[in-house]
Amino acid sequence: MYPTIPPSQRNRHGRFRDSDLLREVFEITVRRCMAEGLVGGEGFAVDASLIKADANRQNGVPGKDGLAPEAANHAVREYLAVLDDAAFGAATPVVPKFISPADPAARWTAAHGGQAFFAYATNYLIDLKHAVIMDVEATTAVRQAEVGAARTMIGRTQDRFGTWPEKLVADAAYGSAENLAWLVHERGIEPHIPVFDKSRRRDGTFSRSDFAYDHDRDLYICPDGKELRQFRRPFAVPRDGIDPEGLMRYRAIKRDCDACSLKPKCCPKDPARKILRSIHEGARDMARDIAATDAYVTSRRERKKVEMLFAHLKRILKLDRLRLRGPCGARDEFLLAATAQNLRKMAKLMPAGVSPLAA
Repeated sequence: MYPTIPPSQRNRHGRFRDSDLLREVFEITVRRCMAEGLVGGEGFAVDASLIKADANRQNGVPGKDGLAPEAANHAVREYLAVLDDAAFGAATPVVPKFISPADPAARWTAAHGGQAFFAYATNYLIDLKHAVIMDVEATTAVRQAEVGAARTMIGRTQDRFGTWPEKLVADAAYGSAENLAWLVHERGIEPHIPVFDKSRRRDGTFSRSDFAYDHDRDLYICPDGKELRQFRRPFAVPRDGIDPEGLMRYRAIKRDCDACSLKPKCCPKDPARKILRSIHEGARDMARDIAATDAYVTSRRERKKVEMLFAHLKRILKLDRLRLRGPCGARDEFLLAATAQNLRKMAKLMPAGVSPLAA
């Protein structure tokens, strides 16, 4: 059984629902950790974890049907207010299988592999020195929203505290080409992140990694030494060859493939081989190069620090299910929990006799 919240406390929370007071309290703990030397500022890690919403899975309605016209509780109003928010409604065009009338912003998910449930995602950005939580963000439980939250937290941490990490450690969910390019080119942060790459073939034929890219001539060289180019002739109006998905296509000449003894291992079902290259491939190559270093091995171990914080959140603080509904309720509970975790960290690491709450 989960504890209920008395009506007086719910009313009090309702009056301060739109306030940033809890974020200000959380940021006070971050500043104190920085003042005490608990924040290194050189490396950050980011991850997300699902927290069950206060919504009965049995009461969900089909997502394609939408909400009843008479639904008008505060959670519904908050849901309507965040439909265009990148952390919630605008994170994905996919309509959820089910919607909860009690908390429609909670996402129906089966990401844990068991029974599906309604959930929010809590996103942590931590400093790797002592696992101090630098920022926390509530989002809907989809990967696109979690990646967007990572960018939001990195930018906000720089604005609020002036910290700019040299590297970011994360799992493959954050390894898309667009996100790696944002980290490398827009923020100048080393991505210690596995590259999200589906180019490796499983049928025994050559993958893209078997082709060498020539940066100077902008072409690929196949295992037999033949060239794959975007264009074979000049155009009066120069073309960039980039499609709407940000991909460029490099093609071999059919007669080269027809005469090649390696064709059965390269393109047995196609007349000629084609290679796709992302416009963000430079950032992806940088991430691949980092993944081959000893520093990356260390980063993989350090990534467990944020996972341990989530385990502490659910097992020690018992926040495996939300008590409040709506995006604001999720945000406030996540901020309170992160504040408590930072306070515990301060109490553990600060010298004896120094109050963690001292100004």
